[in-house]
Amino acid sequence: MRVRLKICCIKSSDEARRAVLAGADALGLVGPMPSGPGTISYDDARHIAGTIAPPVSRWLLSSETSASDLIDAADQAGVDTLQIVRQLDPQGLEELARKRPHLRRVQVIHVEDEGALDLIRDYEAHADAFLLDSGKPAAATETLGGTGDTHDWDISARFVAATERPVILAGGLNARNIARAVRTVRPYGVDLCSSVRTSDELDDNKLNTFITALRQAEQDFS
Repeated sequence: MRVRLKICCIKSSDEARRAVLAGADALGLVGPMPSGPGTISYDDARHIAGTIAPPVSRWLLSSETSASDLIDAADQAGVDTLQIVRQLDPQGLEELARKRPHLRRVQVIHVEDEGALDLIRDYEAHADAFLLDSGKPAAATETLGGTGDTHDWDISARFVAATERPVILAGGLNARNIARAVRTVRPYGVDLCSSVRTSDELDDNKLNTFITALRQAEQDFS
């Protein structure tokens, strides 16, 4: 059991380089958002993405809600994967697949309650993967990620068991809780931002500590 690792909120080519050297499988570049950390321009995202070589994948986090706007954002940013942080109409995902067949589509599900499980049937046929996060899109102050908060991992575990798509777990993960997260949810991958940053900069010590804990968790629960 190897858990894939995505490091999000990458803000420079130097951060990208260090995350890749540490062992990241994917890097997240945060486009314009109503709230949350790590946002950069599409031009900056394209510059950073251009420094990331395969097999590491380049993800753009986008809050756009139409296929045409998502395509435009991905084209501007020069990425190979879209992380869609709002619930896109499934027909929009179909349009994305038709117009950009090589652009991977990751639908974010914010796990606020058991209603998250009902979304599997809506999106499973149209998304390449799911990412379970702890945002609150319906709150008075909308949050779409980067909260540093965990959610109910028992619901996430049921989500993993109910879908054939890969599931990435996000939201409040750190070196202290990653073993319990892996044991409980058994995700395909994990995604983190705030727990490996200090003063809004990628912190190599925190990142390496997290990766050591993650790899130990893999051995313990494989």
